[in-house]
Amino acid sequence: MVKSLLKNYLKELSNTYQRGDAREESYYQHLSTLIKSLSGTLQFKNIDVTSLPKRTDAGNPDFRIWDGKNHITGYIEAKDPSNTNLDIIETSEQLKRYCSTFPNVILTNFYEFRLYRNGERIKEVMIGRPILARKLQAPPPAENIAELKDLFETFFSFSLPSIKTARSLAIELAKRTRFLRDEVIAVELAENDGKGHKQIIGFYEAFKKYLITTLTEKQFADLYAQTITYGLFAARTRANGEFNRIMAYNYIPSTIGILRDVFRFISLEDPPKSLQVIVDDIAELLWVTEAKKILDEYYHSGKGSDPIIHFYETFLSTYDPGIREKRGVYYTPEPVVNYIVKAIHSILKTHFNLSDGLANQEVKLLDPAGGTLTFPAKAINLAADEYSSKYGKGGLHHWIKNHILNNFHAFELMMAPYAIGHLKMGFILDELGYKLADDERFKLYLTNTLEMEEIKQIAIPGISSLSEESHLAGKVKKENQ
Repeated sequence: MVKSLLKNYLKELSNTYQRGDAREESYYQHLSTLIKSLSGTLQFKNIDVTSLPKRTDAGNPDFRIWDGKNHITGYIEAKDPSNTNLDIIETSEQLKRYCSTFPNVILTNFYEFRLYRNGERIKEVMIGRPILARKLQAPPPAENIAELKDLFETFFSFSLPSIKTARSLAIELAKRTRFLRDEVIAVELAENDGKGHKQIIGFYEAFKKYLITTLTEKQFADLYAQTITYGLFAARTRANGEFNRIMAYNYIPSTIGILRDVFRFISLEDPPKSLQVIVDDIAELLWVTEAKKILDEYYHSGKGSDPIIHFYETFLSTYDPGIREKRGVYYTPEPVVNYIVKAIHSILKTHFNLSDGLANQEVKLLDPAGGTLTFPAKAINLAADEYSSKYGKGGLHHWIKNHILNNFHAFELMMAPYAIGHLKMGFILDELGYKLADDERFKLYLTNTLEMEEIKQIAIPGISSLSEESHLAGKVKKENQ
């Protein structure tokens, strides 16, 4: 059966070549048909092949092999049959990017197939000689049929292993987020057509106009990529069962309008195919991972009271090793945070006659440069300890609802730490036994702290919540003048 498939495939390749005007994409249909036929013959069900043509060497590989819903089997990068020396392609920056990002990749020139697992070539097979096809103007004989069958059985049988540690998850997310930033969002920003492109440009222009006037496209690609990843992470921690890109929108709280706008586009509308593919990949990684359990274990393993920031540091070391120096505003060392928050807690008691310190419901807290909410998180934990030690844990839920969610606030200008901050706050409150309802949020707002004028209603589709966020932040600013 496989021999018959190969003979027909090689015949189709030869016919296409003999037309004289064939390009690489001209052979895609033949490879797609072969893959689908092989999957059926080898008893792998629900295999769907999506071709992803691209204009440059940037972007995703040429084919995604998946079940059409959740599970991604792997990717195939195809080169024109005239590329007879795949050793050269194998050492290219393009293939290195693919193999370092995706764990199951095939490189092919339609005649030779090389399978890479976690960046290492593990199998290769030549099924026909392209030089014979060109010289003889006829299909070459099919070769190495058993080896091809073995290669594709290995390829089709791949599934992402469940990640067990926070460090491993941070590294895998970082690799994919870097790819999302450099190979997808940056490319979409540089191109000038397509509905999806216009939507991404709309986000960029809105953030540049209303929040950060000096924001460059490169900086936006970075912020947008991290926002998508940590928005997915936040959504995954709220999902107990199946999870994918399309479902993510339903797990973003309706009260966090900015993230809802981002994921309305990502999940429900028509983002560029290249964006869909890598976000699907990140979503599957999170789906096979018990994300909340990992963070819980990280929290209880002595990593300190802020597992999100330790996780984020590990993420950054892979995503962009220099970013901690460039963006020191993202976080402050935990010992420094502890000292400052404890000092404030003590001063409230000794100098303001508030015996409960930060736990006193007369206290209002605002972090004007919230970052990933390191200071508010420590303040909440310290205040909760104070309350519980004096009044017991029975009233803690009511105290959080009436004090923390009403009187603690933070502003942040950058969207990535804003998304991480909301993820962190959900985790912190969960640890205290308080699960945010769908109509609740911690009052972290995306806003320019120094700007008192509220943003008027924005006409840009998909980003209207930016004005609502500005209005809510404006109320806090005016109340605390």
